[in-house]
Amino acid sequence: MRNLAINKEAQDNLTPSNVLENLLEGNKRFRNNTLETVDYNALVKDTVGGQYPKAVVLSCIDSRVPVEQVFDQTIGDIFVARVAGNFENTDILGSLEYSCAVAGSKLVFVLGHQSCGAVKAACDGVELGNITAMLSNIVPAVKKSSEEITGEANSNNKEFVAKTVANNVLLTMDRIREKSGILQEMEDNSEIKIVGGVYSLETGEVTML
Repeated sequence: MRNLAINKEAQDNLTPSNVLENLLEGNKRFRNNTLETVDYNALVKDTVGGQYPKAVVLSCIDSRVPVEQVFDQTIGDIFVARVAGNFENTDILGSLEYSCAVAGSKLVFVLGHQSCGAVKAACDGVELGNITAMLSNIVPAVKKSSEEITGEANSNNKEFVAKTVANNVLLTMDRIREKSGILQEMEDNSEIKIVGGVYSLETGEVTML
């Protein structure tokens, strides 16, 4: 049973590739229902004085995608930033920069998911209160998919939605690099990796893009 959190020395010895492999191995355990056992009380006490997470995951708010469980991570292991549609904005970028440049995380993982409600709403041009402005962040992915997929360009077309989910992850990764000189430089120096994937609601598997 695991009862110790990641410390500074352990974090320093990790590489971005190590961390990505660790998360994907955790996803295999999740799918196989063989999650590691942990002593939560011990981990709570062990992390009072500080935290040294290995990665930061930018995820959707969807309740069916419990990020820590999906990657079989626990207290002190990963930062998680969540917003409907898993896109970046100033606050998210600041959070990612803090995670890596200040707290030492080695990986930025943009995680989309199958049948994303925010993506579907963007595909359908939904307008409602503050949701309208939020969905504008996903519209570039919708436009890209409309050039790549035949058939209806709306949520009735499952292939179109799936392509838009993937394009939204890829475009978000691109914009993170464009908008954050800090993260771009860290990636150029091999201090971090910026990666992306899509979670399947049907199987629980995270597929890398």
